[in-house]
Amino acid sequence: MGCLIVYAGVVLVITGLAIILAESLGIRLGRLPGDIRIQGRRGGFYFPIVTCILISIVLSLIFSLFGRR
Repeated sequence: MGCLIVYAGVVLVITGLAIILAESLGIRLGRLPGDIRIQGRRGGFYFPIVTCILISIVLSLIFSLFGRR
């Protein structure tokens, strides 16, 4: 259980550093081309489909690397 918590912490730190680095380079997750955004008079709808796909691919790669032990 302790190792799982340590791995989760390491993944969170790496993810945080990657987000900080991406923002400093001008890359903003959640505003990628292909994300669905519909704006109306009474409100709006936003679904970041491309962002979800990108995060899914990255997480799949990370989990496959840790799962090969």
